[in-house]
Amino acid sequence: MKEYAIGSSELTYDLIEKILKSGAKLTLSESAKEKIEHCREFLDGKTDENTVPIYGVTTGFGSLCNRHIDSHDLTTLQENLLKSHSCSVGTPVDKTVVKLMLLLKAHALSMGFSGVQVVTVQRILDFYNNDILPVVYDRGSLGASGDLAPLANLFLPLIGEGYAMHDGKIFKGSELLDIYGWKPITLKSKEGLALLNGTQFMSANGIKALIDGWHLVNCFDLFGAMSLEAFDGRIEPFWDCIQQVRPHRGQIETGAIFRKILEGSEIIRREKEHVQDPYSFRCIPQVHGAVKDAMRHVTEVLHVEINSVTDNPTVFPDEDLVVSGGNFHGEPLALVFDYMGVALHELGNISERRVAQLILGHRGLPEFLVAKPGLNSGFMIPQYSAASMVSQNKMYAWPASCDSIVSSNGQEDLVSMGANAATKLHKIISNLKYIAGIELMNAAQGIDFRRPLKSSPAIEKIMEDYRKHVAFVEDDVVMTDYITKTMDFLENYDIVL
Repeated sequence: MKEYAIGSSELTYDLIEKILKSGAKLTLSESAKEKIEHCREFLDGKTDENTVPIYGVTTGFGSLCNRHIDSHDLTTLQENLLKSHSCSVGTPVDKTVVKLMLLLKAHALSMGFSGVQVVTVQRILDFYNNDILPVVYDRGSLGASGDLAPLANLFLPLIGEGYAMHDGKIFKGSELLDIYGWKPITLKSKEGLALLNGTQFMSANGIKALIDGWHLVNCFDLFGAMSLEAFDGRIEPFWDCIQQVRPHRGQIETGAIFRKILEGSEIIRREKEHVQDPYSFRCIPQVHGAVKDAMRHVTEVLHVEINSVTDNPTVFPDEDLVVSGGNFHGEPLALVFDYMGVALHELGNISERRVAQLILGHRGLPEFLVAKPGLNSGFMIPQYSAASMVSQNKMYAWPASCDSIVSSNGQEDLVSMGANAATKLHKIISNLKYIAGIELMNAAQGIDFRRPLKSSPAIEKIMEDYRKHVAFVEDDVVMTDYITKTMDFLENYDIVL
């Protein structure tokens, strides 16, 4: 894909991933331009009349909604809004999240219900296409009137304020406009509010978490199958017949994936002395499958959200209406992001339990997966590290949506905390990447103790590739180095199931 026209179709998770991976440039479709211009002309007519107060257009914001603003101050009002609300703080957000915020906001504005100018939306696309990425921080949004603080920081450079990353350097907004010969956008009535109201910070973080989360689902399926081999586990819990009598989609899929991964394995088909396996192996279809179903539900909610108008007030030119409502409230996202956090945490939880089973010294494996336990501690402490991160993820899995703090002098008296729900997903995912790496280390070590038996072609392939980077552990080594090498391997290894 070389180019995508904003406003030409609905956005989907798959389409967004394709746009990001291909580096496609964004244009504004002709139909989107017509909708934007139609809405702007209608709103200009309303402000020219200036007979009836319109929230955020001819009034102040939040609890200042009853303060009338003179027509000659409407541009100043919108610029002041951007400046005063630019209060995101903390750590700069990932550049992919910033690009997603620009993409999602341009798409939302293209629907023609926000009262912005075409030139404003086009400048957002200019930023995206030229990799001008405004500096936005990860804290400051209540997910109430949308993502006010981070979106304010995102759009300050449109008026020559704030900062942005470009070509590996940070520039002032005014410097970047000079470099490209662009004039600052002169905001018209409601435009600042249209830029700041909305759920694009929450949504962008959620999409990034979904991209990373689905990759981790594949990792844990593959490494779980490797652990099953190392533990000399049984294949029966993965048979299709048992999934079909409890036909959750994710469970059925997981059983099929494990049968595919393990096809042709000498280890899995040999006669077993044990009748059944612990839950961390036997219940993989049920646990991994439930995570997949949860991720799909989050994806469905996000699809609705990113194709919605979430600024306020909403302008309906054909109905001669400007309606102040609550579409910016992040509750739908807050709830599903909390759900996703709990689900993702379970991937790490069950993975750490498999690691713990592998180092117990059961089923012919040496204690701590090393030939001379006692003299060597072997894989004793990587399990500690995994357990530490699993525990930390349990803290992060506590629902952000359970909290609310009153803001704007009581006007915004119930907030979603959806931004906190979104950003903590990345912390959970960061831990999961290490937990997955530790399971790979342990599973590979265990499989090598099963030699000369061979696993399946799929597992033997990753074993061969992995052992080029991380060697079998004969005697104690500096484990940090092995974990680092494993993480480097996973960073560049494409896992396709």
